[in-house]
Amino acid sequence: MQVVNCTTPANLYHALRRQLKRNYRIPLAVMTPKSLLRHPSCVSGIDDFTKGGFQEIYRDNYADAKKVKRVLLCSGKIYYELLERQQEEKRKDIAIIRVEQLFPLPEKELAEIFEQYKKAEFCWVQEEPRNMGTWMHLSRYELPFTVRYIGRKSSASPATGFKKTHDKEQKAILDDSFAL
Repeated sequence: MQVVNCTTPANLYHALRRQLKRNYRIPLAVMTPKSLLRHPSCVSGIDDFTKGGFQEIYRDNYADAKKVKRVLLCSGKIYYELLERQQEEKRKDIAIIRVEQLFPLPEKELAEIFEQYKKAEFCWVQEEPRNMGTWMHLSRYELPFTVRYIGRKSSASPATGFKKTHDKEQKAILDDSFAL
């Protein structure tokens, strides 16, 4: 089985294309939120569709690898909020890594990222409560680095039901992500 959470139209296309081109069949679960369908930053150029293939991980091209103090690992739409904050504050000391394939976890690529940012703190950022989403899955792996959780506290419900509370919690996630 494979589970993906694609953040670009081209990567979703390549995930589906890879599924059809294989010589074998395994289930593919796509967790992409529908809000990305209308997000202005969630776009792909023609070259993204015609060249390359599915990207299990997207690395940060904005951050300065020598200055990075924190690596934010994330998946899905939270990436675009983190990216907007990184660009606004011109934070080259924080790298944002998108994990597009959640299962099986691309451990080799994550180990390479750890080697690139050995001295940095690694954090997993998610919108879902602690007892939901990818964090519960990620915490089961024996990664070569320690990962700190940034997100909502555990809850019986995936959402608060109140927009003001949601916005306040979302702001706290972003503030915690960029607080060094």
